[in-house]
Amino acid sequence: MNKVTLIGGWFVKVEREINFLIITGMSGAGKTVAIQSLEDLGFFIVDNLPAQLIPKFAELIEQSGGKVGKVAVVVDLRGREFFDSLIESLDGLAEHPHIHYQVLFLDASDQTLVRRYKETRRRHPLSMRGSLLSGIQQERRMLEEVKGRAHQIIDTSQLTPAQLKEKIVSRFSNEEQNRLTVTFMSFGFKYGVPIDADLLFDVRFLPNPHYVESLKPFTGKEPEVYEYVLKWAETKQFLNKLVDLLTFLLPHYHREGKTQLVVGIGCTGGKHRSVAIAEYLKTHFEEHAFTRVNHRDWEKDR
Repeated sequence: MNKVTLIGGWFVKVEREINFLIITGMSGAGKTVAIQSLEDLGFFIVDNLPAQLIPKFAELIEQSGGKVGKVAVVVDLRGREFFDSLIESLDGLAEHPHIHYQVLFLDASDQTLVRRYKETRRRHPLSMRGSLLSGIQQERRMLEEVKGRAHQIIDTSQLTPAQLKEKIVSRFSNEEQNRLTVTFMSFGFKYGVPIDADLLFDVRFLPNPHYVESLKPFTGKEPEVYEYVLKWAETKQFLNKLVDLLTFLLPHYHREGKTQLVVGIGCTGGKHRSVAIAEYLKTHFEEHAFTRVNHRDWEKDR
């Protein structure tokens, strides 16, 4: 439905809600790939926008009368002193009733960022007078509050540019922008905990198919392994409790405006138990939300 609102002394017709994506995060974490991917999806892109100009820019977008429906702006430490006003600017966006904004934070481990900077021979914006690592660590401290305000966090440490583009496209190409998408991610604790997971559950207490010779070569997607994991009384009791918890949480997350939820399910190697549980949850909740499954580590032992 078309809406008419008073903006800057003018009555302006706003055709629809404007999706306003703010991209920030660690230098070297993949913001260039992100904006190129979003541009391919039809987003209007502004790179290196001073943070204090965000509310004014949002007002200009509203004045377009709905001609611009998807906007992505990059705000990072290249803005120097202007970056400090980002939190204040985010609060200012609440005064724009037709702007639905999200903050996408791109992250990567210190080791990954050091390697990327050395490979490209670029200079980190905060390493002018010190070491590269100290600049990265200083930036991480400066971004701590902003990261806490992020609606979505993507860790690019183990992603190639093509994989990051695929992840961006999968998250932002959906026309139903306000629909909750739940990704059930299986992983192995021995490969590290996924930092982009919103919820984490440890299923290492369940009987392990790894010690059954006939099941060891397969993954939790194979019927014999899946049935083995789910047949135990403790598995059934755990799933009943977890399903009850998620059934309670999902509508509350959606009500608060969250559109992406990553539920991490971890076992030792990320091949058997976590895969089976993630597959079960995806099937169970696909009637309640748009569900995906991501088996991060299931092929690493093959």
